[in-house]
Amino acid sequence: MLVVNRFRVAEDAAVGFRADLEAAHGLLAGRPGYLDGHVGRNVDDPELWVLTTRWESVGAYRRALSSYDVKVGAVPLLSRALDEPSAFEAVLPGEPVNTADPRVT
Repeated sequence: MLVVNRFRVAEDAAVGFRADLEAAHGLLAGRPGYLDGHVGRNVDDPELWVLTTRWESVGAYRRALSSYDVKVGAVPLLSRALDEPSAFEAVLPGEPVNTADPRVT
């Protein structure tokens, strides 16, 4: 599972934001199920930043967000992300993809 959080940050706030984003990434990286991730900045628009993380499963990501350290140290920053979908499934050659079918209980 891939998570993409994008942020719009004024250039004069970039140094502090970068430090905060790297700290949030570090907290997420310490959680079970984290596979890898990166902090990035758009090459054409320096006010656009991204945090991408890859997880073993959606459950691992949700549990990471529920941990105390992440709630306190990362979620406030993550809540500043652009309001857009952020969780993506990996689409592998020949593998089925998720469907939008409602769950039956």
